[in-house]
Amino acid sequence: MRPEHSAEAPVPERRPVAAVIGGASVDAAVEAAAEQLGTALVDRGFRIVSGGRGGVMAAVSRGAHRSPGYTEGTVVGILPTVDASEANPWVDVVIPSGLGHARNVLVVATGDVVVAVGGSAGTLSEMALAWSHGKPVVALDIGHGWSARLAGQSLDDRRSDVVHRATSPQEAAERARELVAP
Repeated sequence: MRPEHSAEAPVPERRPVAAVIGGASVDAAVEAAAEQLGTALVDRGFRIVSGGRGGVMAAVSRGAHRSPGYTEGTVVGILPTVDASEANPWVDVVIPSGLGHARNVLVVATGDVVVAVGGSAGTLSEMALAWSHGKPVVALDIGHGWSARLAGQSLDDRRSDVVHRATSPQEAAERARELVAP
């Protein structure tokens, strides 16, 4: 049974969602940056969605749990398979899609902003999808992967902005917050 709500009850404000994309195989520097990013995003009021598995996805999820602003349900993972047990242990809400690489569309569509950390071909596809869907994209440029290569670049002439460059996890989180501010 649902509780009755009066017409005067305030509607809770929806927390913004940051879709964090990046490689499943990462080195220690990328892993540390992704973990710091997870903490910094939650510190700034974001929920996080990712592909829910290893590498950047696990590190950002783990970092989210370290934020004092973390609450249950803050971390969402959209898996490419139907096996929920494939989610990393820091995912609060597991969505087993069964869509393979097509789940990348769901990850970026769920975010109000997309933040890229390193990454290979899957990350490149997610950045292109985010661009095509008009989502603001922040690229963490720490010298690794597609996020470093595309930071500060325009992907095509359909938009007047660029992929926003950030050189630290904290700067990426701050830029993401600015991009979703009302």
